[in-house]
Amino acid sequence: MDKKTEEMIKAVEEVLKQFQPLFEEHGGGAELMAVEEDEVVLRLIGNCVGCDAAGLHFGAGVELMIKERLPSIKKISYSY
Repeated sequence: MDKKTEEMIKAVEEVLKQFQPLFEEHGGGAELMAVEEDEVVLRLIGNCVGCDAAGLHFGAGVELMIKERLPSIKKISYSY
């Protein structure tokens, strides 16, 4: 794994860590599945799967912060 990929993984994991208390409060969470050149793939877990508020938390929160920290990221995908 190259240094750029390692730095991208670290940045995404730091963002997810910032949201950890919110996720835990709702009995859910997310984990990093993959980082590509311009895409991040997250897996929703627990109560985040199918939750109506997940779109708000991830779209307006997690995705925004990831894209701020990693401008090369153009797409964030989710698996369940």
